[in-house]
Amino acid sequence: MNIFLADEQGDPVETGPIVAIAERVLLAEGLPASSELAIVLVGEEEMAQYNQRFMERSGSTDVLAFPVDQLVPGEIPTTIANGQPLSLGDIFVCPKVVVGQAAELGVDFGDEMALIVTHGILHLLGYDHSDPADAAIMSARERELLAKEGIELP
Repeated sequence: MNIFLADEQGDPVETGPIVAIAERVLLAEGLPASSELAIVLVGEEEMAQYNQRFMERSGSTDVLAFPVDQLVPGEIPTTIANGQPLSLGDIFVCPKVVVGQAAELGVDFGDEMALIVTHGILHLLGYDHSDPADAAIMSARERELLAKEGIELP
């Protein structure tokens, strides 16, 4: 797995666990070893700008996902042998928002970050939560993946 992480925000964040959870989620989803994605850590102001520009929503948010292709949840995309790596897309995460959410929920920051990264990856893989049925499917998959990490969601 090729996980590219760029920390473009000012708060200290341990990036090793972020990359590790991303790799384990991709493996658990059965993606080929040549799969790649980018995770970009940004500040609140930058995230608010992206949220307004791309989602037409005001304010900052925890994660935004920008898939390269429209994938179907649970279906592994086909790759060409000895071809280009499977590029899934980019995930933008705002650690400051994640810190606030963790405090509000009374959970560990690392666990909340694992949830947010998992959530973003599932979006890249075609999962969505725009309607109750899709939200239930996505939430169940998040819970399954995080349970493998020893993380129980509230």
